Amino acid sequence: MKTRALAVGAATVAALLSGAPAQAAPVLKAAVTQTSVWNGGYGADVTITNSGDTASTSWTIEFDLPSGTTITSSWSSVRTSTGQHHKFTNAGFNGAVKPGASVKFGFNASGGSLPTNCTINGAPCGTTPPTDTQAPTVPTGLRSTGVTQSSVALSWTASTDNVGVTGYEVLQGGAVTTTTTGTSATISGLSAATAYSFSVRAKDAAGNTSAASTPVSATTSPGSGGGTTVDVSTAAQLQAALAAATPGQTIRLAAGTYRGSFVVNARAGTASQPITLTGPRTAVIINDGPSGEAPSCPAPTAGWDSGYGLWVFDSPHWNLTGFTVQESKKGIVLDNSHHTTIDSVSVHHLDEEAVHFRRSSADSVIRNSVITDTGLVQPGYGEGVYLGSANSNWACHGNNGGIDRSDRIQVLGNRIGPNVAAEAIDVKEGTYDGVIRGNTFDGQGITGQNSADSWVDVKGIGYLIEDNTGTFRSPGTFANGYETHNTSTTPALPNGCGNTWRGNRSDLGGVGQYAINVTSVSKCSALPNVVYASNTVTGAVKGLTNAPVTP
Repeated sequence: MKTRALAVGAATVAALLSGAPAQAAPVLKAAVTQTSVWNGGYGADVTITNSGDTASTSWTIEFDLPSGTTITSSWSSVRTSTGQHHKFTNAGFNGAVKPGASVKFGFNASGGSLPTNCTINGAPCGTTPPTDTQAPTVPTGLRSTGVTQSSVALSWTASTDNVGVTGYEVLQGGAVTTTTTGTSATISGLSAATAYSFSVRAKDAAGNTSAASTPVSATTSPGSGGGTTVDVSTAAQLQAALAAATPGQTIRLAAGTYRGSFVVNARAGTASQPITLTGPRTAVIINDGPSGEAPSCPAPTAGWDSGYGLWVFDSPHWNLTGFTVQESKKGIVLDNSHHTTIDSVSVHHLDEEAVHFRRSSADSVIRNSVITDTGLVQPGYGEGVYLGSANSNWACHGNNGGIDRSDRIQVLGNRIGPNVAAEAIDVKEGTYDGVIRGNTFDGQGITGQNSADSWVDVKGIGYLIEDNTGTFRSPGTFANGYETHNTSTTPALPNGCGNTWRGNRSDLGGVGQYAINVTSVSKCSALPNVVYASNTVTGAVKGLTNAPVTP
């Protein structure tokens, strides 16, 4: 989502001495800028600039929000709210604004309406901006990122706009089939083995709409070929269905709570007949384990409960859609279960990490999902999405004791945070060529334990990281938005090298050092990391990146 400036203008604060000539004075103006937008809310910065000839000593901004929109949090200011009226005064460190300088504070809102009736130090904030008549650029790079029997996942490169893109419309046969604020979408309810054509167009806040993109065609997977649908409504029924699943089958959860140990063990689907576990968000899986004596390496073992909410082991070609996993040791764990799609799930309130692709669960996808409140027992192990394994665990999770090649995993259009105690995404050494695109990272609550102090830690190789939006606000521990690390392994690999960042929007909350911190440029001289100028940052102590910027 490109930054969208909401006008809010300027006011002169004059200091006059009674009966004396006018003295030099600060001239303050304020601008409210949306920095990120998500379903149900947005984040904004308020920038105060001084075009006068003396420094200000304090400032007060007041505005109203229309009914249905509320402020959920704010930072770098002191806020008092009465109904829909909100008043912000400077914090102790940002009341003095020197001539030509600026300061800012920020807030998050629930609801979509923007501030009205803005004043600064009692005077109107400014004039109405000129009407925006310029449409966004046409989205490019539209592509299919995966198909099932009934859905097609799409992704594209973000558009730009003179004010800011607020969303996208996905067209199917010329008609709008869905809208989104990100750069990915999944079109569901389609027929099996059928070709479809899609295009996408961008919109801005003024309602200007771009032309449609170049269309892309995608064909859904073949039908199940006789695969059955198994409806379950109890934990025992779910355990039995998972144990007996066959290619092409759909296991359908009814709303309710499923409490117990839920393991898929050696029940593989196929590329043309994946196995689907689906249910509404109100179908909630909980594992109260662990219990029993664990084996030396995690594997389904009689008498031992791992405590994982859902464990898919040696079972490729599964689709996991819609349901919730919560209150377990780990959320969803995939071991040697490649070509798995996780779509539109909710995973929250876990002792450790939420979703772990492990033991070479390559060519998999997690998309359109929501992850919050992890690391409740072990904060340093509370990752949102964990790709691969640390080399110290390769003996268990690598291929025959070698590297864990959980390669080419795509993390698309998810909302991760707040209260994810470690990284939103931890990319482990030895993994290659994944895509992290269109996600929203809320860093509030990150603990900093075990060096978990960024949204994304990239120790893998050849990842594309683009069109993500990250924010940070206290409480929490935050160093940089994105980090690389060059972990030493045997065999030696170019860990932390060859990765690309473009089109990411970062707000470091006045705490983080860099949006993108490349730990060692010299160690990646043969396979450099690339940071494009299309990345943007606000609230950084040091700036966008410590690495060279590519136009």
